[in-house]
Amino acid sequence: MAQAVEEWYKQMPIITRSYLTAAVVITIGCSLEIISPYNLYLNPKLIVQQYEIWRLVTNFLYFRKMDLDFLFHMFFLARYCKLLEENSFRGRTADFFFMLLFGATVLTGIVLIGGMIPYLSETFASILFLSNSLTFMMVYVWSKHNPYIHMSFLGLFTFTAAYLPWVLLGFSILVGSSTWVDLLGMIAGHAYYFLEDVYPRMTQRRLLKTPAFIKVLFAEENVVVAQPGNARFAPPAVHDELHQE
Repeated sequence: MAQAVEEWYKQMPIITRSYLTAAVVITIGCSLEIISPYNLYLNPKLIVQQYEIWRLVTNFLYFRKMDLDFLFHMFFLARYCKLLEENSFRGRTADFFFMLLFGATVLTGIVLIGGMIPYLSETFASILFLSNSLTFMMVYVWSKHNPYIHMSFLGLFTFTAAYLPWVLLGFSILVGSSTWVDLLGMIAGHAYYFLEDVYPRMTQRRLLKTPAFIKVLFAEENVVVAQPGNARFAPPAVHDELHQE
């Protein structure tokens, strides 16, 4: 059993493995009181005045206490982050990292701006960690890239992947969880999907381009495509989406 888990872990692509590892280590560290969540949460005043810049990152790594909800989000993180990195972003690790960076920036911006809006400031001020929202963003983007895959929810009913975010949002409402977390993830996911997939088809222009310094950090992988009688290296496809009926 341990060997199977180790093999599964080693086979994860680099971004998924790194994010999952950091999330588990940080969350376990907080549960054991080795790390204090008070040093991790998103606090604009401490970031600006005390230069605690790390909070812009650590608030995406802590998934609260280790309970059923934690396991639920670890499953979604491992599954959909891995599916995106291995399929839609296959051979484009830098682009995948930029997608996460874009999502984290949008989520942070929404919370900071929302905290300055009357009547909404208290709601946004209560959002201290955006880890669940970033996970939900990945689920949303995956559902847009794979809209025709058939899925089942707890064996109760089936639906296509295009409706997965809405099914999960409905489930959050039923169990009494905060829907703001899911909604923020959907907003960030839709912003990325529109700018990366819809807008270029409408205008033949791309607004989102992975910066050169990010591409330097990740060695691009060549996708091998078998040719009759020979095997050649092909450049990474712009989009390698799975559309299954």
